[in-house]
Amino acid sequence: MVATSYPANLDDWRGLFIRHLTDALGRRSDLCVALWAPPGERAVAVSGACTPDESRWLAGLMQSGGIAHALRSNRLRGGWLALKLLRYLRHAYKRHAGQLDLLHCNWLQTMLPAPRKLPVLVTVLGTDMQLLKLPLMPALLRWAMRGRPVAICPNADWMQAPLRELFGNVASVQTVPFGIDAAWFKLQRRVDFTAASRWLVISRLTRDKLGSLVEWSEPLFKDHPRELHLFGPMQEQIDLPQWVHYHGPATPAQLCETWFPLAHGLITLSRHSEGRPQVMLEAMAAGLPIIASQLPAHADLISHGNNGFLCNSPAAFKACIERLENAEQNQCIGSAARAWVRGSIGTWDDCAGRYVTLYRRLMAEAAA
Repeated sequence: MVATSYPANLDDWRGLFIRHLTDALGRRSDLCVALWAPPGERAVAVSGACTPDESRWLAGLMQSGGIAHALRSNRLRGGWLALKLLRYLRHAYKRHAGQLDLLHCNWLQTMLPAPRKLPVLVTVLGTDMQLLKLPLMPALLRWAMRGRPVAICPNADWMQAPLRELFGNVASVQTVPFGIDAAWFKLQRRVDFTAASRWLVISRLTRDKLGSLVEWSEPLFKDHPRELHLFGPMQEQIDLPQWVHYHGPATPAQLCETWFPLAHGLITLSRHSEGRPQVMLEAMAAGLPIIASQLPAHADLISHGNNGFLCNSPAAFKACIERLENAEQNQCIGSAARAWVRGSIGTWDDCAGRYVTLYRRLMAEAAA
């Protein structure tokens, strides 16, 4: 398994889903997993595949924000980092080629130097869809996919159609939703509906990720007893007004134990291309209602008025806030969200099972 982000521990937000996935795969008795990723705590059953030099370079790459961030801020530097990544991967693949039955790549670009004929499963996130807009990238990926069994696995249904259009004749495309840590399903909310309502935003701080949040929220939160609490790393310099309570990054444990139980809901007004936002799945598993912007990734999770709300105007946003300040409405929406995500997504062990089914299919195709 290959990934360019991985958390140092369970309190680190960066690449945490990779940790959960590798832990779930490592718990299985029918797999032997080697992970090529930045350094961090690993499950006992998961071995490391990096040399010390590769590990140091990956740690530095992640600390700098990763290749996607570099490409957004400096196209030349991002391109240089991408070339270095491919060089490191080529050496790693050659070093392990004789030991592998299958390669699981997180992000499309990491499969480019994969050994010929080796089956490949590629996990695709929303950032990959931006990558595919780069000149020649679809052609390079199609070249890398030819002559081998390939499964392209977006983590949300909305990505299937564009991926099939680009790669449908050289790979299969099948959605595989990520899992959710069981702790979120166990969370018990303790909301005081007689006190000022408390709303959470959990996001990397970029202008696209925040979207219309400040503009639409100001009339509702400034000079009002409502509270807006914002969590996440500052990845672009953004001046936040004083009425926004900015806390910086928070660990999953802090959110689960301190913030989610007392909140009225989660807000995301992102304009950024998303896959299937993990924080939204965790909020739904916790029974926390969500108010989200009208993005395909959000509509993929939320049935408006049933298990959450979608809005596309300040007036609609205001109406959603006011509706969820009603205790009965809030609890009804939250319960529906938890029931949907439990039945449709499940835990990380459920996710690992979905991947293993595809691993077996790809290996059977390679052996045929």
